[in-house]
Amino acid sequence: METEFIPVLLGADINAYSMARAFHEAYGVKSIVFGMFPASVCAGSKIIDYRVRENNDRVDVVLENVTQVARSHPDKKILVLGCGDNYLNAISANLPRYPENVIAPYVNLELLETLIHKEKFYQLCDRYGIDHPATVVYHKGMGHDFTLPFDGPFVVKPAESDTYWKHPFPTQKKAYVLQTREEVDQVIDDIYNAGYEDSLILQDFIPGDDSYMRVVTNYSGADGKVRLMCVGHVLLEEHTAHAIGNHAVIITEPEPELCEKLRGFLEAIGFTGFSNFDIKYDQRDGKFKAFEINCRQGRSNFYVTGAGYNLARYLVEDRIEGKPCELTVTKNRHLWWVIPKQVAYDYVNPKYHQEMRALDGAGASVNPLFYGPDNGLMHKLRISRGQKRYVEWYAQSMEKVK
Repeated sequence: METEFIPVLLGADINAYSMARAFHEAYGVKSIVFGMFPASVCAGSKIIDYRVRENNDRVDVVLENVTQVARSHPDKKILVLGCGDNYLNAISANLPRYPENVIAPYVNLELLETLIHKEKFYQLCDRYGIDHPATVVYHKGMGHDFTLPFDGPFVVKPAESDTYWKHPFPTQKKAYVLQTREEVDQVIDDIYNAGYEDSLILQDFIPGDDSYMRVVTNYSGADGKVRLMCVGHVLLEEHTAHAIGNHAVIITEPEPELCEKLRGFLEAIGFTGFSNFDIKYDQRDGKFKAFEINCRQGRSNFYVTGAGYNLARYLVEDRIEGKPCELTVTKNRHLWWVIPKQVAYDYVNPKYHQEMRALDGAGASVNPLFYGPDNGLMHKLRISRGQKRYVEWYAQSMEKVK
């Protein structure tokens, strides 16, 4: 390439590793990854320069880390990507401050904070015709004297997740599915007693198991035009308290009408960079309903790259090479899983097993953590140990399918 670049990834989970693999597959480059802990799927990787930093998601620390890399490589472009919600505000807040050779493909802080705040996101959905579950917004101090216009089960989740996790308590979950109004009141009290101050989202629970979920991953160019959209049909999620909702098994599928609606939304608000929507199909009215937008590539982002649409390439061709690109809405079927195969078959609805076996047998499947060129012994052992943990985690949280 005429212009060399270095990817700088903030965060050290499967999201970061998947993007590092995408950059390595497409361009043979080694990514710099800043993480908070010595143990991660990125540690010991041959395709990653892993650097541990305390308070890695603070605004000043993000600027310090990115500036250090930029000044060490003044002849190269530095591509900055956040690989977790906790990094997005810091990256966006620093947009006016980065050295000239830094490229951070993110919207301004005002729009970012609007989109990642679920209360404000649902207001935008109403404005632009994006379906979402029936919702009541709860503000601190409302007490228990309020009415919910739908019956249980009920979903309770924070409108703003970053500050929510900064106030831990023993029963804390990413989201709650509750059967009774009494349980709703108790969870509300638990959350606010722990110190959380923002609003809560109380929603109608859309029936259906994990296989009713969809994820839509997109890339919007610097001009605000959407370049890539890929729908993933989620077959299985994780079910531990802190990981609930994380995808475990996905098959890509075409949903052109859904994509067209979301494309219109993204372009209307002037979005740029990676995004993904969490969606659930509501069998009661036949509609796809949005839960949230993530203003980044998701943890499961390699379901797109593995299907043949390398996310790193879309970013580089836009922001480094300045190439034009027509919209691609993916159509092919491909299987992504990040858990052992047997665990997938133990817990995925059996009606999908035949296609899973067919795709896997045809070589149309991928676990992003197993990458041939990344063959260091210690890294492979770390990944292998992590895979084995899924056996116990699923046994503790779900019943095997019959």
